[in-house]
Amino acid sequence: MALNDTFYLSHGSPMLSIDDSIKARQFFKSWKNEVVAVKPKAILCISAHYDTTFPTVNVVSGPNDTIYDFYGFPSSMYKIKYPAPGAPELAKRVKEALIRAGFERVDEERGRGLDHGAWVPLMFMYPEADIPVCQLSVQSHLNGTHHYNLGKALAPLKDEGVLIIGSGSATHNLRTLNRSGKPSATAPWALEFDTWLKDALLQGRYDDVNDYEKKAPHAKMAHPSPDHFYPLHVAIGAAGGDPKTKLIHHSWDHGTMSYASYQFTASSPSHQSH
Repeated sequence: MALNDTFYLSHGSPMLSIDDSIKARQFFKSWKNEVVAVKPKAILCISAHYDTTFPTVNVVSGPNDTIYDFYGFPSSMYKIKYPAPGAPELAKRVKEALIRAGFERVDEERGRGLDHGAWVPLMFMYPEADIPVCQLSVQSHLNGTHHYNLGKALAPLKDEGVLIIGSGSATHNLRTLNRSGKPSATAPWALEFDTWLKDALLQGRYDDVNDYEKKAPHAKMAHPSPDHFYPLHVAIGAAGGDPKTKLIHHSWDHGTMSYASYQFTASSPSHQSH
């Protein structure tokens, strides 16, 4: 069953895993009913928390380990397991697709499980943990166009029933979060960047999004490091062609963290065969 859509999901804080008051949690829980009704054959997750010098896939046979790549959170969070099967076959296909597209070096990391950019949203989207999952890394020292091109190389995988998800955060500046516990208005700079992004995506201005550091207001403030943004570029590229964008969830947390999540639909179904 071919899938026609790719996604960029803002996974926000790892607290999502235990805090029912975070609005995005209900969005992730509604995934199978509201967003993707067909069950994917496998999931490829490009996570902000997997950042390497060269594009790298995790190659896992058997269940994925659950990686707790966060500190100082409630102890119950370190007991959560999401033992989705690894997807070594998909890892191989991803590597082949990237090399065929001209990426000269693609590494394999054997045995690395799922970081919280993958397992936190997936535990609500697919709680049965029965769909094989593979991760592909970002290269935060490179640019948006590099990641868009990574995505373009991966587009044919959708025809094989692979769900391609970029997992990051539409705005991500941890130093600016309001942690007082009191509700706070959204910071103007965060709102401006988030609105610019939404308009650019809905209008199909993907070149501007690739060049966001020059084009977007408050780009450095919204993303002091681009690791949480580049999964978006991969998802856009992987949609193929000139995709249509749909905003599928939006909420704010701590005054500056946007949970904006997007769906990209190929304007014409890809008829690539290999």
